[in-house]
Amino acid sequence: MTLSDRDLAFLAFEGEWRRHAGAKEEAIRAEFEITPARYYQLLGRLIDTPEALAHDPMLVRRLRRRRDEAAETHRSRVTRSATR
Repeated sequence: MTLSDRDLAFLAFEGEWRRHAGAKEEAIRAEFEITPARYYQLLGRLIDTPEALAHDPMLVRRLRRRRDEAAETHRSRVTRSATR
């Protein structure tokens, strides 16, 4: 599998999104014409591919780490809520 132009654009956006004016969600809509939810679904799949890792290892590892930390935070909140 090779990275598509959209895949490359997603990775470039993640590497540079702070340079965009406004909120990230607004920039996602403007840049890709998709909802932020769909963008994050696609990005999540993308960063799990060996091709993305080979293309930009530091970025992909950072994105994976951020995703995993967010998932862990969510899991711990759900667990705390369930035990109340």
